Amino acid sequence: MATQAHSLSYAGCNFLRQRLVLSTLSGRPVKIRKIRAREDNPGLRDFEASFIRLLDKITNGSRIEINQTGTTLYYQPGLLYGGSVEHDCSVLRGIGYYLESLLCLAPFVKHPLKIVLRGVTNDQVDPSVDVLKATALPLLKQFGIDGESFELKIVRRGMPPGGGGEVVFSCPVRKVLKPIQLTDPGKIKRIRGMAYSVRVSPQMANRIVDSARSILNKFIPDIYIYTDHMKGVNSGKSPGFGLSLVAETTSGTFLSAELASNPQGQGAAVLPEDLGRNCARLLLEEIYRGGCVDSTNQSLALLLMTLGQQDVSKVLLGPLSPYTIEFLRHLKSFFQIMFKIETKPCGEELKGGDKVLMTCVGIGFSNLSKTLK
Repeated sequence: MATQAHSLSYAGCNFLRQRLVLSTLSGRPVKIRKIRAREDNPGLRDFEASFIRLLDKITNGSRIEINQTGTTLYYQPGLLYGGSVEHDCSVLRGIGYYLESLLCLAPFVKHPLKIVLRGVTNDQVDPSVDVLKATALPLLKQFGIDGESFELKIVRRGMPPGGGGEVVFSCPVRKVLKPIQLTDPGKIKRIRGMAYSVRVSPQMANRIVDSARSILNKFIPDIYIYTDHMKGVNSGKSPGFGLSLVAETTSGTFLSAELASNPQGQGAAVLPEDLGRNCARLLLEEIYRGGCVDSTNQSLALLLMTLGQQDVSKVLLGPLSPYTIEFLRHLKSFFQIMFKIETKPCGEELKGGDKVLMTCVGIGFSNLSKTLK
């Protein structure tokens, strides 16, 4: 880790997770001011405080100072410790909000991470656990993070506003990451999905499957959408249903899309047929954007490329999301690393939207706390 580096200063509540994760990995303290200072209800929200508590659990010796109104946060990172952890996530955001950051940190902890997260597994804001399991885990495997202890399991589903879901995530530790060359997205060969329903009629999931297939069958025959109807205590505290779809290409790339029903008592009721059709269209939109990493996991791929060995990594992405663009700026601040960005206009061979080829040389980040065996 870096020695006592000078701290970075930011203002505003946006991109809080990015700043804290990069601060933890680089060892540079960070100070964030004016967190919702002008609002009627100023300061950190419950879900952000819960995220900070989670970071505190998996690190050792972190110093966290928050002022009385919660509008200023000073974070001095400790060593990533890991081990067996349990955490109750805030039900205001999905477990995906916490899991995305854990995926960035888990390979670099001292003791292999095994964490139980409780809260909302599927909502309309954050990536669901299903999508992260289908797309982020294969991406981490490309970087050499693999093993029998590498898994993400949904024990219970929980829908907003009540939550009550539970997932188990375990990840092995790696000393160094492999550089990657993901420049050929390949063609779509199969589509897999998961239609889930909790505390509603199990017929809902079947209706979602039929309507999603009605659109996707026009393009490819190899479609299989599983239905998952959890009963009793495993179904969480609130009713709901949803669909996550993942398209796999010939070169092992995964592109995903998902939709969930409106939370109980909020907004109009959603018909399962409409949800299935809309989700299928979202998947087609994601396939049009294309690239070797879907838009949910762009920042994860770029972070792992940055932290790789001192070797060239390349990845072909679809159009960069605003979140990814800000992430690149943060990478420059924390690690002084710049990517070479080349736009690839869609020619005859690259059908779909314009692509971006991102190239960088890793900083040779090694997990100092992992002893050589």
